[in-house]
Amino acid sequence: MPNPENPTIDATDARILLALDAEPDATTLSLSRTLGIARNTVHARLRKLAERQLLGQPSQRVNPASLGYALTAFLRLSISQSTPAATVDALARVPEITEVLAITGDGDLQARVVARDPAHLYQITTAILEIEGVTRSSTALAMAEIIPARMGPLLERHAGL
Repeated sequence: MPNPENPTIDATDARILLALDAEPDATTLSLSRTLGIARNTVHARLRKLAERQLLGQPSQRVNPASLGYALTAFLRLSISQSTPAATVDALARVPEITEVLAITGDGDLQARVVARDPAHLYQITTAILEIEGVTRSSTALAMAEIIPARMGPLLERHAGL
């Protein structure tokens, strides 16, 4: 995990990533022209970011509603501490779970789940509760996306813009 006191993305990397946010299909050549950076520099920096696994998967850009999953919910899960790895492996096999975070407070994990409708969410929740090691769940529905997941403002600050 990157050390926040020694960032692994510098201002130039941040500028490249912001330019890609603005134009996702931009070529290395067009990025170099837009940013005034050598094409080889842009190419090398993007390759290093990918090699160091600092870039998320392109599929994270897909809106689940475009796949028929208009409902988003957050499940707070309590799990048995005796076999947490097996429980997490089983959770990872549920396609409707798009993210799982270890949390503090009530529960051990928070899962972002997408569903087609409330009945489908009920089916997913029931299946999750049947996973060995999941002892309890609490569900909260997302009513609306007010601020979408974003990195732009942090990249802008990091780039000095």
